[in-house]
Amino acid sequence: MEVKLFVKQDCPGCAAAAHACEGLTNLSVYDIGEIEGIAAASPYAISSAPSIVVVDSAGREIAGWRGKAPDPADLRAVVAN
Repeated sequence: MEVKLFVKQDCPGCAAAAHACEGLTNLSVYDIGEIEGIAAASPYAISSAPSIVVVDSAGREIAGWRGKAPDPADLRAVVAN
């Protein structure tokens, strides 16, 4: 399982999204203001920051929050399962 955090410079909600991801060991962070970030976001239909997707080992999305930061407890509940 992997957590993917998509951020952008000057994003007002990105700090809260990063806080929700604190302590997660399987976290990847992408800047959707950069080409690499856009490419990583494309398969998950992400066009706004902050966004977080949780994917299984095959890369399939099992949970996601687009354009908002999740409650840290909600994210941890998904990751724990």
